[in-house]
This record gives sequence, structure tokens and C-alpha cells, in this order.
Amino acid sequence: MGIGAVFKRLREDIASIRARDPAAKSSLAIVLCYPGFHAIQSYRVANWLWRHRMHTPAVFISYLARIVTGIEIHPGATIGRRFFIDHGTGVVIGETSEIGDDVTLYQGVTLGGTSLNPGKRHPTLKNGAIVGAGAKVLGPLVVGENARVGGNAVVLKDVHDSTTVVGIPARATTQPQPRPVEEPAPFVAYGTPCDDAPDPVACAIRGLMEETAALRHRVDQLEQERDEARARLAEVNAVALQRKPDGDRVRSEAASSN
Repeated sequence: MGIGAVFKRLREDIASIRARDPAAKSSLAIVLCYPGFHAIQSYRVANWLWRHRMHTPAVFISYLARIVTGIEIHPGATIGRRFFIDHGTGVVIGETSEIGDDVTLYQGVTLGGTSLNPGKRHPTLKNGAIVGAGAKVLGPLVVGENARVGGNAVVLKDVHDSTTVVGIPARATTQPQPRPVEEPAPFVAYGTPCDDAPDPVACAIRGLMEETAALRHRVDQLEQERDEARARLAEVNAVALQRKPDGDRVRSEAASSN
């Protein structure tokens, strides 16, 4: 990567931070004071060394960056363009993590592995994903494009594109919403929608209550139909009993005439 490309990437990073953080008042403040920006630049140096098989220097630079910024990014991770770590303290990104373009992480996020195998064991975050503060995304799963992971969620399964998940373990609160390619996904701070986001557990309980009410209503209808049927049967039996003596009298008269 030439010097021109390096400075272009730096300008992209700064512009993306200003677009996603209203507290960023100037580019100079970002360069001097944002630990997420410092961690990303340190990662790029460490990643270059890692890809050229200078593993120990790469890990050492990553270690120094963690001391300074509180953000640990393994030099073997794959990270796309315009990646933004807001606040940053406690963020951990594992070796085989793959992060697309325009991804945002908040403080305390862990992209961790759940296996001791040397292969792929960390998550993949596709373009535009947002992971809220304290969330843990564990294992070689995929968080889809423009997906949102709420704060403190624990993600153990794949997340579909344009879906929001919250809770432990994480459950979807919204269904995938198809969007025209030219229309950008709305930015959701901390990956958690605040406009009456439904609780998946409460929704499940509400659904069970509604189904129980419908079943109770049906049972009441069946009981009413049963009672009505019994009443009609009783009327038929009563009429039959009234007609029975007349029938006996007719048969006795016929016998006497013979």
C-alpha cells in the first residue's frame, strides 16, 4: 500500500468517526484523543508484520496498543474499511475474526472463540453490523449485513441480515427487513433500538396468552354446543315418552278386535 493510499485510508477513518460520533468536534481531536482510532492504526502495522510472518513483532505491537488504548486486536484478524470502535475500553477481537466495512463496536465487546482447534473459531461481522456495549459474540458464527447486536447480548448463533438481537442468549426482536441497495441502513447507536423495541420473551409470553385465550373461547363454544345438544336430546326423549302410551293403546285395541 503506497503512501497516498495510507493517507486516503486515514481520511476515511476520520470521516467515518465524525459521521458516527456527534461528540467528535474536529479531526485533530480524533487523531489525538480517540483510542479506537489509535488501536486501528496500530492494528494495521501489526497486521502487515503478521502477514509477512513476523509474528512476534506483530504481537508485541498489539500488546503495546492494548496497554495504551485498552483495546486488544489480534494482528491476525481481518478488518475492512471505516471500522469504528467507540470508547473502546475492554474490546477484544480474536485472531480469526473477520470484520467487513462500516462496522461499529462499542466498549466491552468480545469477538471470541469457543474452540481450541487452530482453524476458524471467531465470528464474522459483515458490512454495516453494529455490536453494542458489553456484547459477546462467540464462535465461528456470522453476523449479517446491517445486523444489530444489543448491549450485553450473548450471541451464540448466526444473525440474519438487517436483524436486531438482544438478550442472553441473543434472540431476534425484529425480522429481516429488505431494503433497496441504494438506501443505507439507519445507524443505531449501541446496536439497540430505543423506539419501543419488543422484548422477545415478553412477545413469546403474550403469544401464549393469546393462544390460551383463543383455546378457552373455543372450549366455551364447544361446551355451549354440547349443552344445547343435550337439551334437544332431552326434548326428543320427552316427546317419545309421551307418544309411547298411545301406541300401546292402539296395539291393544287391534288385538281385541281380532
